[in-house]
This record gives sequence, structure tokens and C-alpha cells, in this order.
Amino acid sequence: MRWRRSEKRPKWFKAVRRLDEAEGRKSHKTFVFRNFKSREYMHRHKRLEIDVSKCREPKPLLDVLNLEDSILVVAELKGFKKENIKVNVDERLLILNAKNQNRKYYKRLNLPARVIPKSMHTTYKNGVLEIRLKKAVEENAVSKLAG
Repeated sequence: MRWRRSEKRPKWFKAVRRLDEAEGRKSHKTFVFRNFKSREYMHRHKRLEIDVSKCREPKPLLDVLNLEDSILVVAELKGFKKENIKVNVDERLLILNAKNQNRKYYKRLNLPARVIPKSMHTTYKNGVLEIRLKKAVEENAVSKLAG
């Protein structure tokens, strides 16, 4: 046998209504609640489930600094090992490729000036990759100085 409430409204509700009627105020409208115990009513909407593997992580931060005699590229690559990071450099192009068990990162950058690819110096500490490249000497600048 199921337990049933003897009254639909609490005792204070009747007392407030009697006071309102005695003072001549209109009684407030009451809200009727449906039977929320039925499962069909409560679960008619699908649950929102998020698949963590399909969520995108924020892109790593990347800065390119144009110094007087060199170009410095700083990339934040947390979670990648030094062995899994590959850097390729052309005269005006830098390709950064990193792979991990769970994720991949690929970035292709146009550099602000021509560089010497063999002069690349990289350091990787605490998830921050620094790439230092020496600028190539422009022929126009040499001819201007020579005369």
C-alpha cells in the first residue's frame, strides 16, 4: 500500500488564505504541480553527454619576435616530449609538427624575413619551445653599403 498525504496543502497555507479573506484581499492564485514522479515526464529530454575525446583543446600559444639580427619563435607545447617535436625551416617558412598519444599539432608559419636554415637553435623547457634563427643578409643592403 502506498503512503498518501492526507492534505494537499500545508496547514499554514489555509491560515494565510483565511487572513487574506478576513482583510478583504483577493486570495493569490495557486500553482498546480503535475505528478513529477512519472518517469516519462521527467526524462522526455535526452541527456547531454560530452565525449571528451571529441572536445578540442585550445591551440598552443605562438609568438614570433623579429629582432635585429635574428628571429625568435616561442611556442607553448605542454604535454609533448622533446623527441616528438619536429621543426623544419626554409628561407621564409617554418613548419612545426608535434605528435603525442592523444593529440597532434601542426603549424605552418611564414617568417617576417629570410633566414639561414642551418643556423637554427632550439631549446625546450617546461613545455615551452624556443626557436632562434639568424637572418640572412640581404643583397640589396650589401650593395647599398658598398656604394
